[in-house]
Amino acid sequence: MSRRYDSRTTIFSPEGRLYQVEYAMEAIGNAGSAIGILSKDGVVLVGEKKVTSKLLQTSTSTEKMYKIDDHIACAVAGIMSDANILINTARVQAQRYTFSYQEPMPVEQLVQSLCDTKQGYTQFGGLRPFGVSFLFAGWDKNYGFQLYMSDPSGNYGGWKAAAIGANNQAAQSMLKQDYKDDISREEAVQLALKVLSKTMDSTSLTSDKLELAEVFLSSSGKVKYEVCTPDALSKLLVKYGVTQPPAEA
Repeated sequence: MSRRYDSRTTIFSPEGRLYQVEYAMEAIGNAGSAIGILSKDGVVLVGEKKVTSKLLQTSTSTEKMYKIDDHIACAVAGIMSDANILINTARVQAQRYTFSYQEPMPVEQLVQSLCDTKQGYTQFGGLRPFGVSFLFAGWDKNYGFQLYMSDPSGNYGGWKAAAIGANNQAAQSMLKQDYKDDISREEAVQLALKVLSKTMDSTSLTSDKLELAEVFLSSSGKVKYEVCTPDALSKLLVKYGVTQPPAEA
C-alpha cells in the first residue's frame, strides 16, 4: 500500500502516515547506538563508534558527542553529514541568544528551535527529512539537569533515560528496568556501559568502540562538559566488569 504514498514527504497515506519520515527513522536504526541517562548530579552520554575498517585513521575529535554551548552537549545517531548541519545551526542559535540576552540559552528552548527546523523538512515539497536523532544533555537555572531526545519528525521529549540508534528498543527496556530516580553520576555511567555492552552487535567492548561524555557542575558551580579519555574509559570498563583486563605480557 505504501508504494503510492512514499514518493514525497508531504503526502499522507490513507492510514495517516508519512512514509518518508518513517523511513528516515529506519535509517537511524542502522546507526551506532547512543544512550543518555539523567542523574541527580549530572547527565551521562555514551555512544557506540562504528569502526568500519582497521585501515581507517581514528580521529582525535569525537564522532558521536558534540558540544553545542558551555552548558549543552549532544549525542548523535544517524547520518553524520546531516547531523553536522543541525549542530552548526544549534551552535549559532545558542550564541545569538547569549549575544542578545547576556545569559545562556535555556536547554528546552534550544531543542525546540532545532526541532522546528527539522519539522519544516517534513512539510515542504522537494526536501527530505534529516536522517538523524539527537540526545541533548544540558543544565540551566530554571530546571537544572535535563535530557531530551529528538527524531527526524521534529518531535522531542524530556527523558530520564533514553536510547537511540541500533537495538534502541532492547536498550530502552533494560533502562526501564534498572533506572532509579536518585541515581548518581557514577551509577549512571555503570548502567549506560552495562546496557550498551548487552545491546551492541560487537562481542567485546573496548575503549576504541565507545565514547563517553558527561555534563555536570564543577566545584565552583560552573557547568562542565567532559569527554572521557580512551585510557580512563578502558579502566572504567574493567572496573565495572564489562570487559576483561588486558593480559600481562
